[in-house]
Amino acid sequence: MIAENFWLWQFLGRLHPLVVHFPIALLIFAAFLEIFTIGKYQSKLRPGINAILLGGIFSALIAAFFGWQLAENENISGDLLDQHQLFGFITAGISLVLLWFWRQIELKQKRQNIKLYRGVLFLTTFGVILTGHMGASLTHGEDYLSSTLPWNHGMSPYQPGNFDLALYQSETGTLSSNAELKLIGEVRAILAHNCYKCHSGAKIEGDLRLDSKEHVFKGGESGAVIMAGAPNQSELIRRINLPKNHKEVMPSKANPLSKEEIALLTLWVEKGAPWPDNAATPSIYRVADLAPRRPTLPKAVKGLTNPVDLFVHDYLQEKGLAWPEGIDDKTFLRRIYLDLIGLLPSPEVLHAFSQDSRPDKRAILIAQLLSRNEDYAMHWLTFWNDHLRNDYTGTGYITNGRYNITDWLYQSLLSNKPYDTFVKELLHPDEKSKGFIEGIRWRGTVNASQRTEMQAAQNVGQVILGLNLKCASCHDSFISDWKLDQAYAFANIFADTTLEVSRCEQPTGEMASTKILWEELGEIDSLASRTEKLRQLSEHLVQPANGRMYRTIVNRVWKQLMGRGLVEPVDEMDNAPWSQDLLDWLASEFVDKGYDLKDLIYQITTSKIYQSASSGVKSPDLLMAEDYTFTGMTRRRMTAEQFADAVSQVIYPLFDAQELKYNPFQLAKNEQSTPSYVRASLVANNSFLTAMGRPNREIVTTSRDSQASLLQALELTNGERLYEALENGAILWKEKYGNGAEISEAFYEKILLRKPSQKELKIAKDALGDQPGAEQIQDFFWAVLLLPEFQIIY
Repeated sequence: MIAENFWLWQFLGRLHPLVVHFPIALLIFAAFLEIFTIGKYQSKLRPGINAILLGGIFSALIAAFFGWQLAENENISGDLLDQHQLFGFITAGISLVLLWFWRQIELKQKRQNIKLYRGVLFLTTFGVILTGHMGASLTHGEDYLSSTLPWNHGMSPYQPGNFDLALYQSETGTLSSNAELKLIGEVRAILAHNCYKCHSGAKIEGDLRLDSKEHVFKGGESGAVIMAGAPNQSELIRRINLPKNHKEVMPSKANPLSKEEIALLTLWVEKGAPWPDNAATPSIYRVADLAPRRPTLPKAVKGLTNPVDLFVHDYLQEKGLAWPEGIDDKTFLRRIYLDLIGLLPSPEVLHAFSQDSRPDKRAILIAQLLSRNEDYAMHWLTFWNDHLRNDYTGTGYITNGRYNITDWLYQSLLSNKPYDTFVKELLHPDEKSKGFIEGIRWRGTVNASQRTEMQAAQNVGQVILGLNLKCASCHDSFISDWKLDQAYAFANIFADTTLEVSRCEQPTGEMASTKILWEELGEIDSLASRTEKLRQLSEHLVQPANGRMYRTIVNRVWKQLMGRGLVEPVDEMDNAPWSQDLLDWLASEFVDKGYDLKDLIYQITTSKIYQSASSGVKSPDLLMAEDYTFTGMTRRRMTAEQFADAVSQVIYPLFDAQELKYNPFQLAKNEQSTPSYVRASLVANNSFLTAMGRPNREIVTTSRDSQASLLQALELTNGERLYEALENGAILWKEKYGNGAEISEAFYEKILLRKPSQKELKIAKDALGDQPGAEQIQDFFWAVLLLPEFQIIY
């Protein structure tokens, strides 16, 4: 019988984290090498595999024994530990079966067991990996692995609320019931964020749980940790105040609590540790308000007439920052043309604009560009095609497993359809607009999260509501409070029949309910037809009470124009904005102005901050940093479509008429309105557009990478399509202009809106000469197109 807490067993138990790495590494490596022997068991690798295999089996048995001693002697318990132990012992047992099969083959030459041996080897390897993952979850938290996944990046951690500590510290009486509820909510959020990894049902160290009222006041193996009314006698308060490197400090495996958190917990204990029975379970994640909010406008500031600038001014003053410098007419003209209609302005337009002396000429120009309905629609078609994963070719179109919505989308943009109507027609669609919620019907066997109903729930959540439901579509989310049953209840709205809930691809036998994610927005009749459920959903989601939906679209447009959202990532609207007041005001103004997207764009682009200097960032990660500080517009690289259209405008069309996949001019009364080149937004994806950043639209894409890539560099230097356009363009330019000087001056003006400098003229003259050939002109075009001044929107 093993003596309790005998030093040797404690010592061996604590070797478990060291020893456990041997079977993980050895068995995985053995399984990997075994793959190369399939078809030829007796290969040169066999002696090495045998040695590695035996080492892995025996170290697995030793690790299981040491792990058992660690759990027995360190007073650790919990559901996760129980699961870890169970799978550890099962894996150790399977490794013994593996040893038996290996012995039958190697020592008794029973080669008929080779397939069984390999199956058990791969099963053992899987068991080691799964058990190891559970062990990592025990030591580092259940989200240790999942937190690294791309869709989990950018989530805002818990932040203490705006609790007036000074006010309550000065009070001598008991707190009101509302104050108690608010205080315990903050306390539980601090405990959840900092303490649950070691002191909750999943893992219980020191026999102490802090995830419920009963367990908090029960205490742990050392007794009570809370003495109501006496923070100086409370073990919890003592531990959180210890120095960071003290052996008894709590939390021991995470960052120490902030001064504000310590003060709040101390205040709670000082006030008698109130814990009302009706206190809600806290969220460890920031949760944005659903309801709309219209903040009061900041006080007037001389020279600032746009409310956007008043909010920005307050923000910059609070941060101790100066306003960025204003931009000249040339920079503004190029920026506004590319942002609103996706085209370059001509030198003639710049000349006329520069000569215009009206003080409001920029606002007048913005209104004029927004009234160019065809150009506006063709440009913003790219934005919405990405968001609604609409394309002209690709998976599903040939097999009728996917539906194109281009005509509906273009006509909606052309008419500036109000956004609430736009969303209603997407959610309760007719034949022209049904493609978004119908999704892609993948051929062959698909998992539960790829069903079209779940695709619809995920995509509506992401695009319309700024919400990530992908994790909750498989199991309760690791990155938010959304649960599996909520995701299925939302997906059930898009289903013809009631969905069965599947957890991690395993049917549970439980049938999904039918609900909107926020029940306060309204109810869905679960017995209604699919069409009626979609109608109800569309009516409920677009109501003004759904402030989240309108903050989401405002944030997307702000990012499109300013380079960085008020909230980032734009699909995680529970994250904190850099200015909550600005976001809320823009959203409420958007609703009050009739859901007018062009008016929203006008509001932003007529602001002083939009018309101020942009700045670059050393790394895109800085834009996602929790401590991000807004200083003005972020520079952006041209999109694939903007780059292509600029080349087509100035040099030679990149696409011919045969590549046109949607022709918005076929019903036009005036054929003269047809452009002389095909806009890139109207053609199918190809190698050039892919290299320049157009995404694969089989999935929703709400942000494009604005950084240059190796693929882009290769396409620009060696791509056939650009080469041919520059080659053909060079021939036309040679015929039109007389000499090298005229070509260089005209090209700089058309592509960069300025004359070349003396240094640039000299370089161009050296490259072109007086009478350049087409090949020299082609090289000159290429060199200028590679300039950051052309590719970046300043």
